[in-house]
Amino acid sequence: MKYYSTNNKNLRVSFREAVLSGIAPDGGLYMPEIIPVLPDALIGGMDRMALDEIAGEVIRPFVQPMDDQILNRIVRESISFPAPLIKLTDRLSILELWHGPTLAFKDFGARFLAGMLGEFLQQEKKDILILVATSGDTGSAVAGGFYGMPGIKVGLLYPHGKVSWIQEKQLTTTGGNVLAFEVNGSFDDCQMLVKKAFADGELARKYYLTSANSINICRLLPQMFYYFYGVSRMDGAGNPPTICVPSGNFGNLTAGIISWKMGLPAEGFIAAVNANRVFADYLTSGVYQPKPAVQTLSNAMDVGDPSNFHRISDLFGGGVEEIRRLIKSYSISDKETRAGIREVHDKYDYRIDPHGAVGYQAIKKDRTEHNGDSRYILLETAHPAKFNDVMEDVLGVPLEYPERLAESLKKQKSAISVGKDYKDFKDNLIRVISG
Repeated sequence: MKYYSTNNKNLRVSFREAVLSGIAPDGGLYMPEIIPVLPDALIGGMDRMALDEIAGEVIRPFVQPMDDQILNRIVRESISFPAPLIKLTDRLSILELWHGPTLAFKDFGARFLAGMLGEFLQQEKKDILILVATSGDTGSAVAGGFYGMPGIKVGLLYPHGKVSWIQEKQLTTTGGNVLAFEVNGSFDDCQMLVKKAFADGELARKYYLTSANSINICRLLPQMFYYFYGVSRMDGAGNPPTICVPSGNFGNLTAGIISWKMGLPAEGFIAAVNANRVFADYLTSGVYQPKPAVQTLSNAMDVGDPSNFHRISDLFGGGVEEIRRLIKSYSISDKETRAGIREVHDKYDYRIDPHGAVGYQAIKKDRTEHNGDSRYILLETAHPAKFNDVMEDVLGVPLEYPERLAESLKKQKSAISVGKDYKDFKDNLIRVISG
């Protein structure tokens, strides 16, 4: 399998090179040259397969010519936690993706990428520098996946004041080979600093630069695993489900679209967004127009220029009409988000985080608009206790912290404050790495 740049389809590299570089030299994002269609018999038999077995079958075509034994080991070690499908009604199920070490769906991709890089690193002589822009959960998942790995330095860039204090604790208390940079700006500013670093020849001469957010194709592809798993766990006959994806940088939705092109039985997708409605506006107008990010309760979705829009556009040949046939998008306000948290708690005795509440309200809007017999799967991307300030404000009582989250809250924050200026960031990066 070869991978091309979204900026130049003639630029082709191996899976290994795409993973190690993270982003193409022309600034494009890597995409697989073909999307294989899985046999119907395999998809039909997934209800009898474990999550890691499904993962191995789904990812194998994308990593060829990797040895099967090595691949199976990486899958087994990285996908070592469940993703239960919780049935709320006959029409609505929630796929819980927060049972990994850092209590967020990012654990799927971060741990798989860490396993791959650990394998590829054995052949490299330069240290690897991983730079990650995060609007919430990506950073802690990457920190957990790469902590203590020899030959790897990790720099996490997060926007000051725009992540929950619990997320910030997870981002800034890992230590060791993990460095946190608190950027005085938005997530989009963090992402721009990372992109400038990738284009910096001086850094490239010293380190093998790569990314571990969904810019890196190896962080994105493992998110296909739970789409196939979740659909396979739906009970009873009926129409294929519509899958609702709370969306910020749109890596998760991109993985869902690739899964659909591989044969995933899904009626379509809902891209649930908050006040950062660039994608929803694109579906309406046909014009993609990035805007400054707006801060909301669902902070991991506060992205004004989602990188993976370019992958989605590439998957459909740049045509908005085909995208509209598969994907709908609804923008949900903070007021509606709070109401969604309260309604899911009171109606179903279920605690849903703010991002999941955005998805829940988007599903309600879709039902109202289309009044069909659709069944829905809602991706619940993070443990609600990670947003305890919001949950307590809405529900009146705090949630109990899982033990692994409670431990991070006891630790002291350690972060380097930087501005939006690239030279300021680079100088601080070199200083702390060298020191």
